[in-house]
Amino acid sequence: MTAELTRGQNHPLPRARLEIRVSAGTPVVAGATLGDENGTIHGVEQVVHPGAPTLPGLEVSRQAAADHRLAVDLDAVPDAVHRVSVLLALPTGGRGPASFGAVAAPFVAVTDLDGDEVASYTITGLEAESAVVALELYRRQGAWKVRAVGQGYAGGLAELLADQQLSQAHQLAASIHEAVASGLARSIPAPPAAAPAHRPDHGTAPGTGSGGPVPPASPYDPQGAPAPGPQAPGAPGRSGGQQPYPGGPGEPATTGQPSAPAAGAPIDYSHPRRQNAAPPPPPPAAPPAEPGRPARPVAGDATGWSMEERLYNQVWGMFEDLARTTAAYRSAVDFADSRMEKELDQVLSDPRSRIGGQGDAAREAARARHSQLVSQAREVLDRDVAQLVAEAEVVEPALPTAFARWDNPVWHAYRVPMEIPMALRLGDLHLPEADRIRIPMLIRLPLERGLWIDSGRSASLDGSFADSHETRRLGLETAVSHAARLLAVYPAGEFTVHVIDPAGSGAQALAPLVHSGVLAAPPAQGAAGAADVLARLTQRVDLVQMALRGGAPDALPPGLDTSQQLLIVNDFPHGFDDRAVNQLRYLADEGPAVGVHLMMVADREESAGFGPLLDPLWRSLLRLTPVAEDHLADPWVGHAWTYEPPLVPPGSQVLQQVLAQVAAARRSWDR
Repeated sequence: MTAELTRGQNHPLPRARLEIRVSAGTPVVAGATLGDENGTIHGVEQVVHPGAPTLPGLEVSRQAAADHRLAVDLDAVPDAVHRVSVLLALPTGGRGPASFGAVAAPFVAVTDLDGDEVASYTITGLEAESAVVALELYRRQGAWKVRAVGQGYAGGLAELLADQQLSQAHQLAASIHEAVASGLARSIPAPPAAAPAHRPDHGTAPGTGSGGPVPPASPYDPQGAPAPGPQAPGAPGRSGGQQPYPGGPGEPATTGQPSAPAAGAPIDYSHPRRQNAAPPPPPPAAPPAEPGRPARPVAGDATGWSMEERLYNQVWGMFEDLARTTAAYRSAVDFADSRMEKELDQVLSDPRSRIGGQGDAAREAARARHSQLVSQAREVLDRDVAQLVAEAEVVEPALPTAFARWDNPVWHAYRVPMEIPMALRLGDLHLPEADRIRIPMLIRLPLERGLWIDSGRSASLDGSFADSHETRRLGLETAVSHAARLLAVYPAGEFTVHVIDPAGSGAQALAPLVHSGVLAAPPAQGAAGAADVLARLTQRVDLVQMALRGGAPDALPPGLDTSQQLLIVNDFPHGFDDRAVNQLRYLADEGPAVGVHLMMVADREESAGFGPLLDPLWRSLLRLTPVAEDHLADPWVGHAWTYEPPLVPPGSQVLQQVLAQVAAARRSWDR
């Protein structure tokens, strides 16, 4: 599977012999520099360019071109080289564009010798820059990785080379442009547009509009109810009315792409294969379905710039489909019920048919029509649910760690990420009419609201009740599971967890966090410990707010932890006085905007003594439960979704293994 990188993201390279393919909308110069551990170039002989196209392990094109293939053999690169920076530059002195802002974003892909992509990167955000470091191949602990850089330079090649500490930067840049100028007559332009390529459109359900590719800021409304996610094409009944996106690199351009200019006409520097107006839809990854049968589900079959975004949109498309088909079923059943009641009322209102065989026959006919309508509606629901189940069976194994359940094998290959994901899984959602399918409950990151794990006495789905001690234990275990996920999906050193456990009653449930060493400090106990943690976090919120309001975000005190902060509060309101409660409310209201988040494990009834003072606190938090419960209201179609927490399977050591890697990465980062 291709890794679609964003700026700063890295990916391991599986082999030493590779190709780097460049696709641009205008002829560009391609080259590479060989640097040491600090990225410093120790002479012009460590730069490969059109004037000197070969070095040990590297070969580039001898001319400017719209498409390049750079050959790389990392085993042949000298041992002193730790960084290979791939650079692109616009030729000077010609009639081409003067900056990358005048052309569409260049596309760079790392492939194996068979042409299969390992990683790709679209260099966006360039304006006045005329040279750019596209990718960086670097050694890390004996292995090679690729990092998407995208660092542009308005001063061109000279500024780029000077930034890599090359003393002869200006002389070398001039010689490169001179070599390119001598070959401009044979420069390879961008290919002309080909005939329109047919791309099958996704099905559009009757009466539905086209879905937008932009995911919502948060899939939950201010009251904590799941809101409809973005329309994601690819599943029956899912909207997909937007125009197909033209082919990516290596594919023929479709209708609407620029063609080769006529003689004397102005040159169109827009990229012939890519557009910036909308994200690309996924390529058709599965053969077409047999006639009369639904399309085969494909993981990532939704719009998005990356596979992560495609899967996110696909998950919320499944949520919409399940909500829509269930709403249709419930509406059909309500109609059947009201029709049968009306027909029975008519029978009872007529004295001639109220008694006797005629009345019995009329009642039986009304019940039969009711059963037929309900049966037809159920068949449609079962058909749609069966297709969603098939889609879930394909999507679930393909989810990244941030979206995956704890029992997903992807956690066994877990590594601390270099980048924050776009969302996090906080559990599963399902409806009683479709108990076979679970929809991942995804929340966008960073968190916009705090979380409240309700440890009050509540009924489980089987009708049983757990005592208060058991619900407190389950509530804190759920909080630990959520905290472990948050720690696991953030890069090392970018997420800090604090715990307040005034009575020390959560020692057993908190053991995975404490023993792994991922906490900022041991859990604070007693009223004094709670007051100390609250004071420090409140002060952090105040300082960051003042810095932002003053327009000086860098003017923070030295040593201030600028990472995202999470405060877990157990057994509330034990150990909290009025001052501590006010500080807690302040953190819940003001903290998320400056990276301080709250997770409460509490029974609301136990805090009734504070009166209405805490009502705004509970309303500001997203309520979750430690047991399955249908408490998440859906204002879109009126459903009450059943929420299931993401607990670790009994006997599994996956949580301890993940936290151990997080702790090791944090220790390495602290050094």
